[in-house]
Amino acid sequence: MLNVGIARLNGNWNWKNVSSPFTRIYYVTEGEATLYLPQRSVRLRPGYLYMVPAYTLHSYGCDGLFTHYYLHVYEGVKKEMDVMELYDFPSEVKAQEGDEQLFERMCRQYPETRLPSSDPTFYDNAATFTDFVQRYSDMALWEKMALRGAMLTLFSRFMREATPRFWRQDERLSRVMNYIHCHIDADVDMKSLADVACLSSPYLIRLFKREVGLSPIQYVNRKKAERAQLLLCTTDSPVKEIAFATGFSDQSYFIRLFRKICGVTPQEYRLRMRASR
Repeated sequence: MLNVGIARLNGNWNWKNVSSPFTRIYYVTEGEATLYLPQRSVRLRPGYLYMVPAYTLHSYGCDGLFTHYYLHVYEGVKKEMDVMELYDFPSEVKAQEGDEQLFERMCRQYPETRLPSSDPTFYDNAATFTDFVQRYSDMALWEKMALRGAMLTLFSRFMREATPRFWRQDERLSRVMNYIHCHIDADVDMKSLADVACLSSPYLIRLFKREVGLSPIQYVNRKKAERAQLLLCTTDSPVKEIAFATGFSDQSYFIRLFRKICGVTPQEYRLRMRASR
């Protein structure tokens, strides 16, 4: 857990193009607002839970009173697939009895994790992010277990209505996905992926694009860009080292690819994440 708290707002939750290396969960208690996702908008209303997966570009809109609990969950740097890759999750689910009490209890136990401001540009930067990660790392094991239990309970509300991604039904695609995530720090090419799937490259491209919506290499590059964002945010490693850590031997190519996917260069991304107000 990075953050938990309650925000009481009055028409001042109108942030644009937010994207972070952690998952957000909200529980609305009063008023309404709008969450703008890449493919649709979602009206946030009392009595419901909402989830925004890590690295999802989104915006907020609010023109009146709006009160909600928030929970930010960080999975860390790892190469294996997490549950967000395996299922399609709903953005909205009906809250269940006891959910508000879970938020209240976490807020009482961890008041130091509340956000200093509702403005993402104020808290969504490398310094505060690193502080929040370190605070969780310093907890005793029993405390981490209790906290994780509360977070998993809230996450289970979404899991109950999640559906397995179609590619999981195809053993060939499952092998390809596992290979990509286990080799995200290496040079992943089509020949390697085709060999893993025991398919020809053209056939794998058609199959992968039909089930995932991207070509295999587009998917690989997106995952490498997400890992690079996390490293830029949480380490002081030079861009050249981050390029190498994500499987690129050509720094210039890495910078061009990162900019194409993220809209800014790696250095611009790092500067933006380290800017505070």
